[in-house]
Amino acid sequence: MKIIADLHIHSRYSRASSERMTLEEICRFAKIKGLNLVGTGDFTHPKWLNEISQILVQDSDPGLYSVVTDPSSKMRFLLTSEVCTIFRVGSECKKVHHVILSPATEVVTQINDALSKFGDLSADGRPILDMTASQLVEEVMQISSENIVFPAHAWTPWFGVFGAFSGFDSIEECYGDMVKHIKVLETGLSSDPPMNWRLSKLDTLTLVSNSDCHSFWPWRIGREANVFELEKCSYDEIAQTITQGDPERFKFTIETDPAYGKYHWTGHRACNVSFSPKDAGKFHNICPVCRRELTKGVEQRVEELADRSRELKISGKPGFIHLLPLSEIISAVVGASSPSTQSVWKIYNQLIEKFGNEYSVLIDASNQALSEIVEPRIANAILSARSGSLKVIPGYDGVYGMLELHGPENGSTKPIPRQAGSQQRNLQDFWQ
Repeated sequence: MKIIADLHIHSRYSRASSERMTLEEICRFAKIKGLNLVGTGDFTHPKWLNEISQILVQDSDPGLYSVVTDPSSKMRFLLTSEVCTIFRVGSECKKVHHVILSPATEVVTQINDALSKFGDLSADGRPILDMTASQLVEEVMQISSENIVFPAHAWTPWFGVFGAFSGFDSIEECYGDMVKHIKVLETGLSSDPPMNWRLSKLDTLTLVSNSDCHSFWPWRIGREANVFELEKCSYDEIAQTITQGDPERFKFTIETDPAYGKYHWTGHRACNVSFSPKDAGKFHNICPVCRRELTKGVEQRVEELADRSRELKISGKPGFIHLLPLSEIISAVVGASSPSTQSVWKIYNQLIEKFGNEYSVLIDASNQALSEIVEPRIANAILSARSGSLKVIPGYDGVYGMLELHGPENGSTKPIPRQAGSQQRNLQDFWQ
C-alpha cells in the first residue's frame, strides 16, 4: 500500500493561517495534491480539537481518522500538533519548535491537560510553552510511549533546534536526558537530506519532510511529504516506519529544492540583499546596507556544523526526490503575477483532470502525455523540475526562492519572484 503523507500542517487557529483551513477543505485539496494521509495539525487548540472530534471519525485503520461525511474516502488523518518551547540555558534564551504525533483523541486530551500547565493552549494553534525541550518530551512520553516528538524545521534561524539565533549545536544539548526518545528530524523547506547527511551525529535519526503549511492551496500543502510502502496503514505501522527509517518501508521524501525555502541563504529582507555562505563570510555576516547582523541562512549554518563533505553519499537511508509545486512552475512559465491567477488555475485543472493529481503530473506523466494537454514550454518546465535542472534563486530571511527560466522553450528569460519586492542584490552588486 502506497502512502504519501504530509504530517505537519496547521489549522485556521494558527497565526497567519487561512480562515478556510477546515478539515473538509484540507481533505479536498490534499486529494488534488495526491496525498492520502495528512496530519490534523494544532490538536492542542481546544476549538480545533473539538472540530476534530466532531468532523473526524475513528477509521478502520487503528489510530487514523476520516471525515465523518465521507467515510469511504481514501483520505486519512493522523493526530498531530506543533508547539513552541521557550526556555533559558544559562544567559541564553532558547526557542524551539517541535511536532507531536499521537494515536488517539483520548491520548491527545491527556497531552493537552499536561501542557496547559505551561501555557495558554487557546491563544494559538501553535502554543508557546514555558518549559524546556526535555520537559516537553518527558510530559508527552509519560502519557503514552506511542506518542512521537521530533524537532520541527530543524534549521530555521529563530525556532529550529539548530537555528542560528536560538538553537543548539546538537540534539543532545537541546533534549538532554530525553534525547533517547528523539528518533526523527524534520529537515524543513530550506534543507534536504544531503545537507543533513553532512552531520554524522544525525545518522541515527530518520529524516522526514512536511509542508508546515498554513493554507490548503496546492502550492503549499504537500509541497514536501513522505512516501511509504506499507502492508497495512495504521498509526503503529507509520510510527514504526518513521522511527526506524527502514528504506524498505520508508521509500523516499518529496523535497522542494532547498533554495526554494525562505531561509536557505544568508541575507536581509528589508535591505534586499542575500549571500551564499562564502560571500556572507566576506562581509563577516554584517549587512553592507544597514550594518546590522545578517539573518544567517540554513546553508551557512549547515556549513558551520558539518563534519562531512558535500560529495558523501549515505546508504541504507530512505531516498529523496526534488520537486517544485506545479502551480509555481506554470506561473513562472506564463509570467503570471501569482499561482492563484485564473490563467494558472485553468492550466492546472486541465492537468489534474487528465492525470488525477499533482504528484502524478510532477512524477509520472510523460513528455508526450503532457504535450497533449499543455504547450511545450510548460511540459518542458515540468520535466526540467523533475530532473532537477531548473534554477532556483535562493530564498533568504523569510523570502521564498525564485524560479528562473531561460530560453524561449521555457518562457520568460527573467526570474519570476514568488512575492513582490525590490530586486534582490548579492555580492556582485557591492563589489563592482
